[in-house]
Amino acid sequence: MCKVALVANRAGIYVLGERFMNNTIISWTDLTWNVWSGCSKVSPGCAHCYAETLSENKRGTRAFPNGFDLTYRWHKLLEPLKLKEPRRIFVNSMSDLYYEEVPLSNIQRVFDVMNESHAQGLGHQFQILTKRSERLLELSPKLTFTPNIWQGVSVENQRWTSRLNDLVEVPAEIRFVSVEPMLGPVDLTEWLDRLHWIIVGGESGPGYRPMDREWVRSIRDQCKTANVAFFFKQDSAFRTETRAYLEEGGRKMRYMQFPGSLLDPIEVESPCLRVLSPVTV
Repeated sequence: MCKVALVANRAGIYVLGERFMNNTIISWTDLTWNVWSGCSKVSPGCAHCYAETLSENKRGTRAFPNGFDLTYRWHKLLEPLKLKEPRRIFVNSMSDLYYEEVPLSNIQRVFDVMNESHAQGLGHQFQILTKRSERLLELSPKLTFTPNIWQGVSVENQRWTSRLNDLVEVPAEIRFVSVEPMLGPVDLTEWLDRLHWIIVGGESGPGYRPMDREWVRSIRDQCKTANVAFFFKQDSAFRTETRAYLEEGGRKMRYMQFPGSLLDPIEVESPCLRVLSPVTV
């Protein structure tokens, strides 16, 4: 049986002996890789944070002994290098890689693994999302963005598109935006010539805030005009990944495009719903 040990230090609490990388139902990725968990709220999109809810509900358990307090899991650091097949990996889904309480040296350790994955030709694609775009931009000269690192920011409404001004200055080969939870209409046209992928999704969980599907269609049309990949993850609903389609001519169409692969939408009834992105790293 797996045993857990805790080691406290100034930067947080280490968890040792937890299980391997996690599978996920998030449709735009394959695995989640959490070298640490825990964060703090920075904008309205954080109000119903799924990571906080999950970890606080499991406070005191093996997985989350400290709830949503900053907790390191250094035993997971090298896990991507052990995978035998190329995978899309969502980095720190239970935190923010650029969380202010995390020192640069720790962030660099994560980047070292992603860089090594590229050097070894493992074919993994590392997907990073942050709401802390200012710190991302500040630290970016001290980080190496190899082509397998996709850097994104989360934007919930037009007010927070200001994060894109920082993102487009980051030297990542793939820059993307997750408009989730979508809390209002968003116009991305000012930045789309420097972006490669847009994900849109409504809020899920208890007390979810409604999303107008016309907002989704607007971003779909913006992406189509700019030839930028568009991925519609979900509608606003209690359950995640609900009504992940747009109605077009009486048909329910699923948009699951990835950078470099502007495939046509797939009808919901089709058996081929999970479309893999090309692995070119």
